[in-house]
Amino acid sequence: MERRLDWALAACARILRPVVRLALAMGVKHPHLEELLRDLLIEEAQRSWRFQGVPRPNLSQLSITTGLNRKAVTAKVRATVDPLPHTELSAAAKTFTLWLQMLTQDDSFRRLPITAGNAAPSFEAVARMSSRGDVHHRTILDELVRLNMVSEEEGVVELTTDGFVPVEDLQSMLAFLGDNGRDHLLAAVSNTLGEEPRMLERAVYARGLTLRECEQIQRLVRERWAALHHELAQEMTQAVDRAPPGSTGRIRVGIYTYYEDENAENVPVPPPRPPD
Repeated sequence: MERRLDWALAACARILRPVVRLALAMGVKHPHLEELLRDLLIEEAQRSWRFQGVPRPNLSQLSITTGLNRKAVTAKVRATVDPLPHTELSAAAKTFTLWLQMLTQDDSFRRLPITAGNAAPSFEAVARMSSRGDVHHRTILDELVRLNMVSEEEGVVELTTDGFVPVEDLQSMLAFLGDNGRDHLLAAVSNTLGEEPRMLERAVYARGLTLRECEQIQRLVRERWAALHHELAQEMTQAVDRAPPGSTGRIRVGIYTYYEDENAENVPVPPPRPPD
């Protein structure tokens, strides 16, 4: 176990590389990341001490755990502010998911009147059911139209995509990136640390393919996921309805595919030009 620190740092480097790629693309600089890492170290250290039965760890305990000096720990006076929306709370996402479930029963539900009688299916009814009446159906519809996920014409709305991926909204895309990536990594970290129960976290890897073959495999995964997604959404909806008040369990099930041309990663980058 002498190389445990080296192994952990190597794993962190693999995890953080795409994070750094995102940060650079978004204009995030080293001071921003340094401050963020400091705050997260302190918050996770506090969580760790609370888990061990220490509700209010002192400065010395936090300093020893994180390696930060007492001044740095003291400078952290409030919880990290998260400006991104929480994707699991999105009324638009819940409505979209319920609407997709209806399609598995009858494909004609792809087009719905915005409003209709009590006995007829309508977007208003779907929105009211998914949001439990907390959000007006017009607000949800406007959001789905803004995200280019549905079209609206003469009192009728139609689904234009088969997955809630808000590519037209950078804030929402970053929120999904954060939530999905966090829970995927939490599953892997939980397993690595030997926590119970063991989480499902598996992958299949191959190399030496053409990019065309990679795309064919991705299409297969998308098709299989579409069927599983509907089944999971239905099961989760029923589980929520059965749960007694005050239940606090949460679950996220995901799947991903990533492929690339490995040679593209090895193209030499020309040195920066000297200043004129």
